[in-house]
Amino acid sequence: MTYGWKQCTLRPTKEEVHRVRLTVGGDRLDYPGDASSQCASIITTKILLNSVISTPSAHFGTADITAFYYGTPMERYEYMRIKYDEIPQNIVDAYNLKPLVHDGHIYMEIRKGMPGLKQAGRLANERLVNHLAKYGYAPVAQTPSLWRHHTRLVAFTLVVDDFGIKYEGKQHFDHLISAISDLYDVTVDKTGTKYLGLTIKWDYKNGVCEISMPEYVETALHKFQHNRPRKRQDAPHPWIQPTYGSKIQYAPNDIKSPSLPATAKKRIQQIVGTFIYYAVALDFTMLVAIGSLASQTNNPTEQTMSELVWFLDYCASNPDTTIRFIRSDMHLWASSDASYLSAPQAKSRAGGYFFLSSKPTQTSRKTPKTPPLNGPIHTISKIIKAVMSSAMEAEVGATFINAREACPIRVALEELGHPQGPTPMEVDNSAAVGFANGTIKHKRSKAIDMRFHWVRDRVRQGQFHIYWIPGKQNEMADYLSKHHPTSHHRYIRQKVFQTQHLANIVVSLLLQGCDKSSPSPSRNPSRNPSQNPSWNFGRAYQSPSTNDNDRPLYPFTHKYVQTVETVCT
Repeated sequence: MTYGWKQCTLRPTKEEVHRVRLTVGGDRLDYPGDASSQCASIITTKILLNSVISTPSAHFGTADITAFYYGTPMERYEYMRIKYDEIPQNIVDAYNLKPLVHDGHIYMEIRKGMPGLKQAGRLANERLVNHLAKYGYAPVAQTPSLWRHHTRLVAFTLVVDDFGIKYEGKQHFDHLISAISDLYDVTVDKTGTKYLGLTIKWDYKNGVCEISMPEYVETALHKFQHNRPRKRQDAPHPWIQPTYGSKIQYAPNDIKSPSLPATAKKRIQQIVGTFIYYAVALDFTMLVAIGSLASQTNNPTEQTMSELVWFLDYCASNPDTTIRFIRSDMHLWASSDASYLSAPQAKSRAGGYFFLSSKPTQTSRKTPKTPPLNGPIHTISKIIKAVMSSAMEAEVGATFINAREACPIRVALEELGHPQGPTPMEVDNSAAVGFANGTIKHKRSKAIDMRFHWVRDRVRQGQFHIYWIPGKQNEMADYLSKHHPTSHHRYIRQKVFQTQHLANIVVSLLLQGCDKSSPSPSRNPSRNPSQNPSWNFGRAYQSPSTNDNDRPLYPFTHKYVQTVETVCT
């Protein structure tokens, strides 16, 4: 026996924005079977979006099943009670509930699925699978919640009740919607501009897709009551400059900072949990900072809170990130790097950057031709659990982690109809490359032994082509493996992201030496460009909710440079 729970939510992306639902208190119930169900990952979704723009005549649409968890027949009934005085009078009269009152409650038997039941998601998913199988749709063998039709040119990802649909021909899209509509009420968007919280802009003619999450950061900052900083913060975390030229690099001294109460620990966990999806989906520049904060949540100190404020200032200064995917051959490329002893307790950090680009023309060469850089479908920034005994061992560990992450991506691409040759993976440590390719031998510790053999076997199987490049060219993976100075963060954002605020950064920096500009526009309202239209040098310090039609396709253009020159002269 459990209780009923009224849930009120605001869903701006749904047809019913203000939503009130009666849910079941699942924490009081015990379900003996497997209650889990699969959902497509954000990586699978990005692969599908790339497949759309890289497939001639393909388009993208979305569909959403209404009340998906309701109405699924149950073999095992559950029981719930609701307070009588909480039931609206019109429902009491319609169902004649007054004679059924016992101890001030109405007791009921649940025979069909409802939100809150532990098994509701699995039962609803099984019902959908069985229904769509009648029309020729089925999940692929290995990639979770990636579906295809056995003859029609249609594929889709499924996240609970949300469909992201790739189709080549309107008739195939209509066939899928008709199949779903035979059992469910469904909302359809043929433009495919909203999916999983992402705002998607399509340019099918030029093979371009841009994804963003407008107002996500500002909404989160409002939730945690964090104000915009008076000064821009373009680094997500503090950076300690290394002692260049020194024979010995010493670890920073441990700072004995006072501990924080349990409420602060919960706040840090909430902030990390809120921004981790945004970082994984869009802004990977936050990953290193989030990883550092997450590692301190068990024993947070005042220093942790200081780093948290620093991170939130960075979020407030860079709230509008857009990733651009371009048409490609859908071949997976990866960059791997590791930073040795860069994390607390003598740990090392692994970084990885995965993107889809052109097929390698000569896979037998040691260093293939560098392909066009595309938006990332996956990024990695994680602390290696084992303590590495050398920089080479850390590089092998990072190569293992990145190769392991690449395996399911390769499978998803092939199941979507994009065959893969050996995945090129660039590594800037020649010893690690020699280990993987079997060109050198070295005594190994047991910690490195499994990683060495696993990577080497995969290379022999033809799944990976691991090659060496200079460290300066391994920019993307290197960025994700360690802390960097502010200038490098600006450089990476300029190289990868399509964001309006990048142009504003350049403008504001250039204007610092201009005698017509004040040191801080926020301190002088008359000089603030958002309050004085006569200052037409861009939209620096404005809210990102400005008209998207005015956003330049590239962050740095001659228009902005000429405008800066005009203002400064």
